Amino acid sequence: MPQVTANGIKLTYESHGPKDAPVALLIMGLGGQLTMWPDKLVADLVKGGYRVITFDNRDIGLSHHHTGEKTPHILRHILLRRLGIRSKTPYDLSDMAQDTIGLMEALALDRVHLVGISMGGMIGQHVAAKVPDRVSSLTAIMTTTGNPKLPRPSSTVMKAMVRRGPQPTRRDDIIDQSVATFGIIGTPGEDQNTNGMRDRITRSYDRSFNPAGVIRQMSAIVASGDFRKVTRTIKAPTLVIHGDADPLVPIEGGRDIAKLVRGARMEVMQGMGHDVPPRFLPQVTKLMLDHFAATRVYSAAE
Repeated sequence: MPQVTANGIKLTYESHGPKDAPVALLIMGLGGQLTMWPDKLVADLVKGGYRVITFDNRDIGLSHHHTGEKTPHILRHILLRRLGIRSKTPYDLSDMAQDTIGLMEALALDRVHLVGISMGGMIGQHVAAKVPDRVSSLTAIMTTTGNPKLPRPSSTVMKAMVRRGPQPTRRDDIIDQSVATFGIIGTPGEDQNTNGMRDRITRSYDRSFNPAGVIRQMSAIVASGDFRKVTRTIKAPTLVIHGDADPLVPIEGGRDIAKLVRGARMEVMQGMGHDVPPRFLPQVTKLMLDHFAATRVYSAAE
């Protein structure tokens, strides 16, 4: 699998579709490897005329792992942040945005359509603010601005995301736990065992398993705090997609982005949680393709 050096670290990526097509650069969320993007989404974007690039963020998958560095105590880190005290972390969202920009530079991508989901949407906002002349459009899916006044996840959701005590060590138990987590944060009524989620989680586990990296990524989100000042500077045409049943990143997060970015459009997915299950995928894909086409700006080939 190809790798490039970006922002001083190694990033693993995949490229799908013609190299001379406009580029859709997809940024995955917390703990998600590039294998977590639904194959159908990637295929349909390619069919729609785009070159699709996916990659592993730092500390996950086959990209650079911060081994040897102390893993933050996430619960203490969250508490201190709520008290206005910033703890030291290996990196934050701004650093991860610079990774993405470095990937663009390494692949000679002059302009891209950025798509970020959850944490990837936070990173995408930073990228769009840092290099406005290189972002043809931004699509922010089930994400937020770090605004401390917005609703927070419930205690049940937080317990699912940050589990105390001994963690499972057997492969099947780890996969079961991850699937169960999506049963809590995902779309109500979805069977996460049969809708493709278990398959993607299993593929990701067998490819790479780095739980300490997930904690460091979570710490990067916490350390970045309120970044509305970043969001306000975004100039790219922006589409916000958010489910009204999202218990992890409540819909108010998406509404905050739409309010802060001039001209942004928000699309609410009725009944969708913190995932994009098969029944919502065609609608989400069409929204993205329509948004890309509306910008009429094409990125350079590799």
